[in-house]
Amino acid sequence: MQYMLIQYTYEPDETDAAAMEKANDMAPWIAYTQKLIDAGVMRGGNGLQPPSTATTVHKTDGKQVVQDGPFADSKAQLGGYYIIEANDLDQAIALAADSPAADYGGVEIRPVIDTD
Repeated sequence: MQYMLIQYTYEPDETDAAAMEKANDMAPWIAYTQKLIDAGVMRGGNGLQPPSTATTVHKTDGKQVVQDGPFADSKAQLGGYYIIEANDLDQAIALAADSPAADYGGVEIRPVIDTD
């Protein structure tokens, strides 16, 4: 079964140099991606540009409303996703627990609908 591992992270305070350095360090993400590839479970995924680049569209009273920024009213922001192939939810949980996002944000696990 395929699962989407949705990576949520927190935007660092721009005045905190150590937090900014950690947020910009791609090494943990590269290592995690390689681990998924090496395990043979990686099916796809992408990182996303920062939330400041987001645009949200919704309708109010039938009229289109466009706003700058992400939809979520939360400090945690969607940072990217992986599509993995796992035997079951337990395996997906174990793989998600290794994500860098699990250390300073969270990882939502969602089964992918099989359209075949």
